Amino acid sequence: MAAGLVLLAVAAMVTASVLMRWLLGTPITGDVEMVQVGGGLAVLGFLAYGTLMRANIFVDSFTTRLPRRANAAIDAFWNLVWGVVALVLAERMAVGAMEAFGNGSVTMGMLGIPIWWAIGIGAACFAATGLVALHWTGWLLRGRG
Repeated sequence: MAAGLVLLAVAAMVTASVLMRWLLGTPITGDVEMVQVGGGLAVLGFLAYGTLMRANIFVDSFTTRLPRRANAAIDAFWNLVWGVVALVLAERMAVGAMEAFGNGSVTMGMLGIPIWWAIGIGAACFAATGLVALHWTGWLLRGRG
């Protein structure tokens, strides 16, 4: 829900900025920075939900004729890989958030928005995604998926 609201807010801000540029000759100051941060957070926010709903891109061209248990085992393996990758990314982003906080990193633009908090939210999103993928791994291996 939060990712959807962020995406709607970004879309509304872009619309307002374009209208202001067209009508008044000047956009919303820092609109590009806000789109970058908001868009990135929205995408990361959708990852866990997409994984939970198993709405990821599946390529099953070669496995459709395999038995159901074989498909479940293949899906479990790739969910395990995705879960581990997402958790590694979460850990690395958490370290990055702490470093960004420590050195005062900001966006490169007119607003200079501190970015540590956005990186930290991204780390939490990757952690949630990894845990959901590992959850699916267990379900698929137990034949419940």
